[in-house]
Amino acid sequence: MDVVSLVLLMAALGFAVWRPRGLPEATVAVPAALTVVAAGVVEVDRAWSEVTALSSTVLFLAALLVLSYACSVLGVFTWLAAVIARRASPSAGDTRPNRHRLLALVFGAAALTTAALSLDATVLLLTPVLLSMTRTLRVSARPYSYATVTLANSASTLMPVSNLTNLLAFAATGLGFVEFTLLMALPWLITLVVEFVVFCIFFRGDLRERPHPDHIEDPGPAPRLPLALLAITLVSFGLSSVVGIEPVWCAVVGAVVMSALALRAGSSSPLTLALSAKPGFLLFVFALGVLVAGISDGGIGTGLADILPGGTGLADLLVVAAISAVIANLINNIPAALLMLAALGSGAPAPLVLAMLLGVNIGPTLTYLGSLANLLWLKLVQHDGQQVTVREFTLVGLATVPVTLVMSVIALWAVT
Repeated sequence: MDVVSLVLLMAALGFAVWRPRGLPEATVAVPAALTVVAAGVVEVDRAWSEVTALSSTVLFLAALLVLSYACSVLGVFTWLAAVIARRASPSAGDTRPNRHRLLALVFGAAALTTAALSLDATVLLLTPVLLSMTRTLRVSARPYSYATVTLANSASTLMPVSNLTNLLAFAATGLGFVEFTLLMALPWLITLVVEFVVFCIFFRGDLRERPHPDHIEDPGPAPRLPLALLAITLVSFGLSSVVGIEPVWCAVVGAVVMSALALRAGSSSPLTLALSAKPGFLLFVFALGVLVAGISDGGIGTGLADILPGGTGLADLLVVAAISAVIANLINNIPAALLMLAALGSGAPAPLVLAMLLGVNIGPTLTYLGSLANLLWLKLVQHDGQQVTVREFTLVGLATVPVTLVMSVIALWAVT
């Protein structure tokens, strides 16, 4: 019966990819989840247990989405892109500016945005202003747009808040917020360095074209209050375990206060802010949890659990990361994370769970289906006029994923 769940899961994911007429991701996923419950594939108690287990994670995700959107309407990303454009532009008398400076600045902005605000913020909020920036600087958009989607996935390994997959696995690690972040810091840094080097080689033709803008606008003053509130929210995540509160409530408070700033500035409305939490997507996550439960409780889940190693040696971590990456590219990284967590079991050593996260976060840039962020990015850049082919997307993934995944897992093994 787990095959029924798998077929319905693929149907739900296919609809989420296609989204005809802009219908929410939950349109097919929720009926599919109800179907597996009604058919007895997943017992009602099991389904309810999965929903309640996901509730804190989904609330966390909703708060982060609102926080990111409020930052956007308060001008944080527009200001950031303007600062990058100013710093990447050749100064007076500079006849041969560093051709990698702009890429380095974009890497830094995308990595920090992903780490602090989640991959959705990087794809949906940072990418559009960076694409506009490339037109201002009169350079090819290819390296920079690919950098945003690559880093939206791979740079999301740093903190529990950086990706829904991290939120799903955070409790399973048994780590506090700060401990999780410290363990993932070296793999995260290695990921950035390796991918930057690969991009410099892969896009060397595009990078020969140096910025030559007609005119660069002054970025103006930094949006200090939103930036300060964002910093306070991030610090509160780290302090939450010290004072005994769940990080989710820090995210909720941060989202509420940032929303209040946006309302006070007249930058948004209560309804728009509420919709920025993407209620359809939140229901989609709950539905995926139920559908994956039907798979993990059946023969597929049992077979996967049997082949996964239980040790924490380098070979064990590499195997878990590789399997996670393959599954993510086949069925998307969110259900892949849910399936892998179930297969690893509740008592899995933290290094194995973290290796799984490296696999489902770095691996998905091999295929469009690997993550929903890939699909959002694809629609966005195509709407902006950039030509993207399956061949080129796959080649970028093949150039970055294998070496980055191996090096980041080695870094994880070294610190654990």
